[in-house]
Parts: sequence; structure tokens; C-alpha cells
Amino acid sequence: MPLSQMAQRMATAFGATAMAGAAQLGIGYSLGVFSWLPTITDPGDAAWLASLAWTVWITATSVVIGAIVADRSVGLSALSRLLLRIAIVLSAALGGVLVSLIIAFPARAAVRADTFAPQMIVGGYGIAGVLLGLFIAFAVVHVRPAAVNVLATTGWLWLLAAITFADSQAADRGLTVAELGVWHVTIAGPTYRDIYLPGAVMLMVATLVIGALSAWPYARTSGSRAAAAISGAAGPALLAGAYLLTSPAFAADLFAPSAAVLSGLIGSVVMAGLAGGRGRRGNAIASNNDKPALVAAPQPKVAGDAV
Repeated sequence: MPLSQMAQRMATAFGATAMAGAAQLGIGYSLGVFSWLPTITDPGDAAWLASLAWTVWITATSVVIGAIVADRSVGLSALSRLLLRIAIVLSAALGGVLVSLIIAFPARAAVRADTFAPQMIVGGYGIAGVLLGLFIAFAVVHVRPAAVNVLATTGWLWLLAAITFADSQAADRGLTVAELGVWHVTIAGPTYRDIYLPGAVMLMVATLVIGALSAWPYARTSGSRAAAAISGAAGPALLAGAYLLTSPAFAADLFAPSAAVLSGLIGSVVMAGLAGGRGRRGNAIASNNDKPALVAAPQPKVAGDAV
């Protein structure tokens, strides 16, 4: 591949990552997902942790989106394709560093008793999100249904944040930080061991459906069936990684994202299995139809049969 085209793809990855991050930041500030906004009603520790989870999520998904947009490796040899994708993912990671800086700069307004430089903490979590996105992006560019799953999961989580924002405004609770991936339908409970059950169930059902639907177009072809089967875990893995990096000691915070990885994987595996079984039945029917019909051999005439 000519160096000029590789440089163009790298620039595309960097620019697409920066644009994806800027777009998500614009939505995030509109919905109040960061606790350092002056209009936040209760900027406590829970809101601070939720803001850090959103920081990791935004930087990680921006890197993945940038790599997906720039990945055009059709017609290249296996080695050229690998080198191009490595360059693309690294360029997207550089764009993610820029996104981290953009997130960290307004965090200077945060008031924290445990640190005098909250923007440094936010920037560190942003870099952690870049590393998470770097790992997932390299896998996603090789598995196309996983890319679809990440994009669909990203859209769903932002839709959920918008619903949370609308619900908070309708209930006149003021602007509060939305928890990543969870909509608190009720103010308190039902819970089990500090796990908010409605939010966990909603997240698991959503990732199950997204995993199945994103795998379906690719599961019908035998060449992409294995990739489609594992694709349902891609988007939820980003979510689980954001929570793991933010609050690794809190099992209650990690339960729903971890269960979402499993439910997304179940959805894609089941869809790949159903499509594979249907494909095998279709091939069997087609092969039977292609067989020549058996023609009965003529029976010899016996004297006396003729009238």
C-alpha cells in the first residue's frame, strides 16, 4: 500500500476519533453526565465516580469509532492489512489522547477534598479509556459484526442517558449525573446486595437483543459465523471495562456490566447457531433437489400379457 494512502487512513482515524469524542462530549454536557458542571444538584462521590466512568467510556468508544471509520483494507495482502490496521488503531489512540485533554480541562471546576488537581485524575482516567479502546479497536477492525455491536451499544447507552435526563427533568429533581448504562426507574429499589435490579435487568435484556440483531446479518454466511458468535460481547466489554477501571472494588457496580457481557454473548451465539442450523438445512434441501430423479426401469413383457 502506498505511504500516502496509509497516511491518509491514519489522518482519518485521528480526525474521526476527535470528532466522535467532541460529539459525545457535546451530548454529555447537554445531558449533565459530568459532576463538575455548576448546575449539578448533588455532586457527591457517586456522581464523581459516574463522571469518571463516562470519561473512560467516551474516550474508549471514540478510539473504536475512529478505527472503524478509517478501516478500509479491501484488496490488500494479509501483512499489508495487518500493518495498516495497526497504524490506524494507533492513530485513533492519539485522537483519544486529544479527547482526554478536552474532557480534563473543564474538570478544574470540580471541588474535591481528596485532591487539589481533579483535572489530573480525570485526564488519567481518560488515558485509561484510550488504552481500553486501543485493545477493543484492534479486535473490532478484524471482526466486522463486533464493530456493529459497539456502535449499536453506544447508541443505546446515549439513548438511555437521554431518557434519564428527561425523567429527571419531568420529576423536577434538577440536573443530576446519569449513571452509565443504568436508568433508575424508581428512586429506591428494588435492590439485592446493593444491586439495582430494574437497571441490571434492563441492561441485560438490551445487550441480549443488540447482540442478536448485530450478529444476524453476518451469521447467515459460513465465513462470518464464528465472528458473529463472539461479537455480542464487544460493546458490553467496553462498558464493563469502564466500570472496572472506575470502581474495581465495588462488586455491586460491576455486576450489571459483567452480566451484560454474558447476555450479549448469549444473544450473538444463539443467533449464529440458529442461522447456522437454517443454513445447513437449506444446503441439505438444495443438494437433494440437485440429485437426478430416479426413473423406473421398463419391465420386460411376458407372453400372454397382451390381449
